[in-house]
Amino acid sequence: MSRTSNDWLLTPNGDPRGYIQPERLDELWFHTGTNCNLRCPFCLEGSKPGDNRIEFITFEDFLPLAKEALPLGLKRFSFTGGEPFVNPAMVQILDWALTHRPCLVLTNATEPLMNRMAEILAFADAPNALSFRVSLDFSDPERHDAGRGKGNFRKSLRTLGRLHEAGFSVSIARLQEDGEVPADADAAYSRHFAEAGLPEATRIISFPDFQLPGSIAEVPHITEGCMTRYLTAEQRSGFMCNFSKMVVRKDGKLGLYACTLVDDDPDYDLGSTLAEAQQERVTLKHHRCYSCFAFGASCSEG
Repeated sequence: MSRTSNDWLLTPNGDPRGYIQPERLDELWFHTGTNCNLRCPFCLEGSKPGDNRIEFITFEDFLPLAKEALPLGLKRFSFTGGEPFVNPAMVQILDWALTHRPCLVLTNATEPLMNRMAEILAFADAPNALSFRVSLDFSDPERHDAGRGKGNFRKSLRTLGRLHEAGFSVSIARLQEDGEVPADADAAYSRHFAEAGLPEATRIISFPDFQLPGSIAEVPHITEGCMTRYLTAEQRSGFMCNFSKMVVRKDGKLGLYACTLVDDDPDYDLGSTLAEAQQERVTLKHHRCYSCFAFGASCSEG
């Protein structure tokens, strides 16, 4: 770890970096692994079939940290990948998690989820709510399928409709484009929602291009002065690193990362226990931190 290094604490110009001192733990994310049934060229995690950059999390990995999180005021568990339903432990993990807290799963809603639909539908009667966020990158099915494979837009849309019909809360994630009018980009999904029987007001969350893992993007550095000059205390409190952590398994070991977007930088591994990780100040040196600073990007739905 190099969290006391000048690079962690200071910008290249020597200015103190902007930072977040975590205040609470509202949500605990689990990275289920970068193995995925799809091979999307723009994937921020670099996920693809057989990928093992981040390893499958097991039920035995999940349980101790989940139990540690509950008395810390946790409000929800969330899961991302890769594709979570490629992970053989996913249903067992959800079965335990849903007895204690609401859960959110980020998914491409294609074959891995479809193949386990009977098990998933049983969670409609779970003690806590299960929500799904499904990737529909563009409102044009052909553009979506260019990255995710022919026919996958329709598969995902049909799965969305089935999940909604079963009583689960659903939302979608899309890609932001330079120069877009956000309201118009969102409105273009309306005809697809109608086709799938989804509410017109189905939540849409848009994300910029975060680039591939290990990328070093040319973005402005965030200083302490930037954080107080341009953001209010309320805006700073909305940064995910203020209220969440993500569990990641690499090289057979678990780490607690500051958020869902920085698992490619070991500086953001804050420890092996939540009690330890919650004490660590998070500096905003990763280029993806700029998306949170400039655009209010957040993977949370809280």
